[in-house]
Amino acid sequence: MTASDRLRVVTPMELTPSSRAPVERAEFSEAMSRLAATVCIVAGQWQGERQGRLATAVVSLSATPPSILVSIDRTSRLADLILASGHFSVAMLASGQDNIADAFAGKLGDIDRFDIGAWQSWSSGMPLLSEAAAAVDCEVIGSLSITSHLVFAGAIVETKLTQASEPLLWHRRGYHRPAPLSDWPPIFTAEPQPWPTPAD
Repeated sequence: MTASDRLRVVTPMELTPSSRAPVERAEFSEAMSRLAATVCIVAGQWQGERQGRLATAVVSLSATPPSILVSIDRTSRLADLILASGHFSVAMLASGQDNIADAFAGKLGDIDRFDIGAWQSWSSGMPLLSEAAAAVDCEVIGSLSITSHLVFAGAIVETKLTQASEPLLWHRRGYHRPAPLSDWPPIFTAEPQPWPTPAD
């Protein structure tokens, strides 16, 4: 079996049923909406076909080797391309790139998503968003099948950074930009009071 063939073998992860009933889907979705995350585009290419999806399920895995995890719907065409090529790329969007995010979320209708934004190609052939806050090109080094999704571990083989200083964030089902704590209104406006003296 070649290295390329091994990449196509996705290891199933058997999940042990929880001792208590899981929460309802709506409750899960509401809880996860409170988890702020950088808006990313995970993209792939194989034999001239490009696919990309908006994602926040992108996490750092390790610095040795430099690697990340991405979670992709197993029924998506993007998952097929990643399995076929053994590569994927990630673009971490900058504040103000809402239109690119909307395109890859399918909110702009039936268009070529790659027409929105300055897309080029990595040396691997994977799509590269040159104006992203940060972009990485990854080679698949492992994969797991977990219920409805495939989780890919990717070794980062190239990176590209821009001068964009702020990421585009997703929180409570909307886009946001980070703000320093100094910009926030004070939580406590009253003068601090001394601690009461314990009674003798």
